[in-house]
Amino acid sequence: MSSRRGPSQDHSTITERQRRRPIAAVAAAAALLPTLFSASACGGPADAATNSGDLTVMTWAPSGTGSADRPGMTALAEAIGKDINTKGGLNGRTIRVLTCNEHNTAAGATACAQQAVDAKAVAVIGSYSQYGDRFMPILERADIPLIGGYGISQPEFSSPLSYPVAGGMPALIGGSGRQLVEAGCKSVSLVRPDTPAGDNLLGYLANALKPAGIKLLDVKAPEQSSDYSAVVRKAVGRDEAGNCMTSALAAEPTGNLLDSYRRVGPKNTRIASVIGSVQQSVVDSTGGDGGPLAGAYVTGWFPPESAKIWDSLRAVVHSDAAGGRAIDVADPGVQTTWVGYEVFRQISDRLSAAGRPVTAKTITSLLDGGEQVDVGLTPPLNWGTTNMLPSTESPRLVNTWVTYQVVKGGRLALQQPGFVDVRWVLTGARPPA
Repeated sequence: MSSRRGPSQDHSTITERQRRRPIAAVAAAAALLPTLFSASACGGPADAATNSGDLTVMTWAPSGTGSADRPGMTALAEAIGKDINTKGGLNGRTIRVLTCNEHNTAAGATACAQQAVDAKAVAVIGSYSQYGDRFMPILERADIPLIGGYGISQPEFSSPLSYPVAGGMPALIGGSGRQLVEAGCKSVSLVRPDTPAGDNLLGYLANALKPAGIKLLDVKAPEQSSDYSAVVRKAVGRDEAGNCMTSALAAEPTGNLLDSYRRVGPKNTRIASVIGSVQQSVVDSTGGDGGPLAGAYVTGWFPPESAKIWDSLRAVVHSDAAGGRAIDVADPGVQTTWVGYEVFRQISDRLSAAGRPVTAKTITSLLDGGEQVDVGLTPPLNWGTTNMLPSTESPRLVNTWVTYQVVKGGRLALQQPGFVDVRWVLTGARPPA
């Protein structure tokens, strides 16, 4: 075991970094009405490039679509912009935050990306869309970097202009497998959506379980259902000691899955999941410490929401900058957006300190040069060539670290301090000795 320790020994934070081994027709455009925040009034996205003293960025996410909704991401982006500007701007420059409802459609993703291009955005930050094959080519043609995308689409881990801050679903599901190995599971059932994205999760989980010889059962589930009883029965099987079940559905379907789990009532099968499928709101809505998630293992990208290291995010969410809107700090989309903006803030500071303009090209130049960025919420991030993942599919997946969490006393808490590296799982390599 190797470790990296910070100045504090408080296990509610990740300032103590403990590395352990072994440790995924633009007809809708008219409906995609953007919100543009700046310190001065503006008429719409076309105004974003009219003042050379402003820095324009963009964040998009679906809203009003159902289980894919992430409105907290765009709400936080606007709050960050207002908070920065009320404090004098970013190195004296006003930041203009353009947001867009992506509607969870390919046409929506295309329209939002085109709005970023039209507005001459210097970066797209912390956005959520499964249609990376549609939006990334548009950003690439305009040389606009994507910083801290949610990581739900494969192009976010392969495009040379994408700078993901987390390992997406691949790191989470691989980490969940290793967490269950260490928990002593003898067999693991994966409940996952019956989609191509769900298919991709199987390989990562298999890589995590294989060295321990653990049996893996693939349980396909509909993305939306009010009754998952048949799915639960298949996952539980004989409900023997050593049975474990991990799920990778969205938060709303996961709530329905847990309701079915409660009705089926297994006695010996242990539950696990990944952040995004389970977050604090899901724990609360399913009964907290008296619900099926009591004692459940959860793999995350970042420290749990209760950690003190999120205090700055909480301060913005609870300030006037949020405009009274409810923003869930425990939402991994909100957290990823915050980390993305913190990366952008650091890079902007360094460019300004060096007397260089903050543009899309200077941002990518600095990041591509191997500039290390440490915002305290992940291990230091570095998108230089030597830090790329040795993978033809996901070379941009540079943050291969996850956190092990557990539901304790009705709250998500760290199971152990620090981050766990699952790089070997993602590359299919042999586990470290």
